[in-house]
Amino acid sequence: MDPVKTVSGKALPLDYSDVDTDQIVSSDALKRIERTGFGQFLFSAWREDPEFVMNKPEHEGAVVLLAGENFGCGSSREHAVWAIQDAGFGAVVAPSFADIFKNNSSKNGLLIVESPESSVKKLLEAVREDPDTPITVDLENRTVTGPGVEEPFDIDDFTRHRLLNGLDDIAITLTHEDDLETFERSRPGYLPSVL
Repeated sequence: MDPVKTVSGKALPLDYSDVDTDQIVSSDALKRIERTGFGQFLFSAWREDPEFVMNKPEHEGAVVLLAGENFGCGSSREHAVWAIQDAGFGAVVAPSFADIFKNNSSKNGLLIVESPESSVKKLLEAVREDPDTPITVDLENRTVTGPGVEEPFDIDDFTRHRLLNGLDDIAITLTHEDDLETFERSRPGYLPSVL
């Protein structure tokens, strides 16, 4: 997983609340066995409507997704995070997220930020007025900035550390590799060994 420090650029104003993981990536896409290539399935049902915000050329290249409350509700589906990332988004800013989506995001390197609804609305308005308006999510300083908004956000130290350093669960385990090897060497010879 790549380290995340700052995500800055155009934003997609997806002003929907209660967006569930099936809307993010439909179950039809879950037949794939790779972790890549899911971007084409992001919001696929909604993208059938030519007026859907993601289909508008002025939002092409957006790297920040602005959404309503309770984003990522529904079933546990890492594919939803993979689809968002594969479509080019590095951060999602919303007033609230479903817990399981929040957990899947942190384990896969997607920066999600809970920001007050009033701040998200200001950012949405700014992006609607000027789609080229840059929005910056700064993990190092824990701030979201855009026109009329400079908002601090909370993120627990462990999640922040793993994102800043690009550590997924396996990489975190491997930071203890010396201790693991020492433990395995100290085990009696008649027990199974992983070395």
